[in-house]
Amino acid sequence: MSTSQSGDRDRDEEGRARNARPRDGLGRPLPYGTPGVGRQPEGVVRTPAETVTEAQALLDAGRPFHAHEVFEDAWKSGPDSERALWRAMAQVAVGLTHAARGNARGGARLLRRGAEALAAWDGEAPGGLNAVSVAQWARRLAARVDRDATPVDAASCSPRLRGTA
Repeated sequence: MSTSQSGDRDRDEEGRARNARPRDGLGRPLPYGTPGVGRQPEGVVRTPAETVTEAQALLDAGRPFHAHEVFEDAWKSGPDSERALWRAMAQVAVGLTHAARGNARGGARLLRRGAEALAAWDGEAPGGLNAVSVAQWARRLAARVDRDATPVDAASCSPRLRGTA
């Protein structure tokens, strides 16, 4: 995708905003010309198992913002029956992102919202995802973030997406 700058916003050929600025490991924009962390490609269609595996690797590396983009791809490209699940996982990853950035209030709110949606999931989740365990993890982290109100280390507190979180 090529982008052009229009004012202070990058836009694609259709005029949609596309921020091409480099980003740090938590997805925060850096000044142009600064080395950043590679972005996740948009619109990648993965199997549920590939989604879980790739997102877990990103979470383990302390890159929950990037894991959120993987879940967002699954949410947007997957079957209607799975969209609520992948959307919930994207919310959990964004909640962890905000908690790691020091936004305790926003992080806890998104972690709880994602946990509620995961708890509502009925049946076995695709790709080996343990939705119940991730929901429990998200609630525990939200309580910790509320209590401590300090940034968390995203890599050391990332959930286990398969098995128990």
